[in-house]
Amino acid sequence: MKRNIFVLFLFAITSCKNESSLPDPLEAGWEGNAVCEVLEDNSNLRVLKCTFEPGVGHEKHYHNPHFGYTLQGSKFRITDYKGTREVNVPTGYSFKKDSISTHEVLNIGDSTAVFLIMEYK
Repeated sequence: MKRNIFVLFLFAITSCKNESSLPDPLEAGWEGNAVCEVLEDNSNLRVLKCTFEPGVGHEKHYHNPHFGYTLQGSKFRITDYKGTREVNVPTGYSFKKDSISTHEVLNIGDSTAVFLIMEYK
């Protein structure tokens, strides 16, 4: 029993370390190019504007808890803990994560997508 708890503990530490070694959304880019810019950064909130032309993605990265809003939508291939799937992200769509999350995305649509990401501090 103690061994199982120890193994579970090691797995949890390793998982956290792997996620924290990923870049955040501002640091992550696509093929060496930035896709996000800082619009606001204060003691309570960081707001990013992320732009993805067709064929441009966002390399695997983590997000702190955040709220997001789609200024301009497109079709994306998303890979996260659920696997890989294709989704249409409509203009005006909002989303929220209350915990740290990781994913990578690729704009497979024919229009440029633009998102606002508001990260809580």
